[in-house]
Amino acid sequence: MNGTALVTGGSRGIGRAVVEDLIAEGYEVINFSRTAPAKLLPGEIFESVDLGDTKRTREAALDWASKKDILNLVNNAGMIHVGKIEDISLEDVDDMITLNMVAPLLLTQAVLPKMRAHKFGRIVNIGSRAGLGKVGRTVYGGTKAGLAGMTRTWALETAPHGITVNAIAPGPVATELFLASNPPELPQTKKIMESVPVGRFGEPAEIAHAVRMFLDKKAGFITGQLLYVCGGLSVGLTA
Repeated sequence: MNGTALVTGGSRGIGRAVVEDLIAEGYEVINFSRTAPAKLLPGEIFESVDLGDTKRTREAALDWASKKDILNLVNNAGMIHVGKIEDISLEDVDDMITLNMVAPLLLTQAVLPKMRAHKFGRIVNIGSRAGLGKVGRTVYGGTKAGLAGMTRTWALETAPHGITVNAIAPGPVATELFLASNPPELPQTKKIMESVPVGRFGEPAEIAHAVRMFLDKKAGFITGQLLYVCGGLSVGLTA
């Protein structure tokens, strides 16, 4: 077995693909999500956690960290509110900071002692290409850019203990949620797809593959990095 991994938001979308991929590779996976997956996999432990509730998040993380040697952490869960500058509320700001930045911090704090004791740990934060800037994503993009900054700082602080911390910034990925908001037949959806150099949306399994690369025991010389898995969208324009 590859050990135990804690994945947040592992019941659907990218998080579900990460859970499925890690289970297939021999990891035991603890899934922190508000709702249970449609089907629990062998080797998967589900814990109902609202990561927007800092008290509950801290308690659940510390509880599982005391019971298991969680040496792999994937901070995947996040939230997005779309809105122009003038439409942003302080509630939107608080909600997104809590879920996109505070929750990863609390989970990382909980698992660090065991990682330091084992002189090994892998932490992967899921960011977003929107961290580079995107219309209507003031707070979402800001929190994801903040998570990238936290990733680099954590990498420096934990490197002497055999722990790596990296981040992945997906581009448009064909999750159920994304496709529900962007039906393939809409002109706007086609415009988004045409902007991707590879000419298609990403698949959740492709993000999961990148996550597993960072978790690999052989990836100990890779830390503090932000990997864009976006079909070339972050590189520039093709025309």
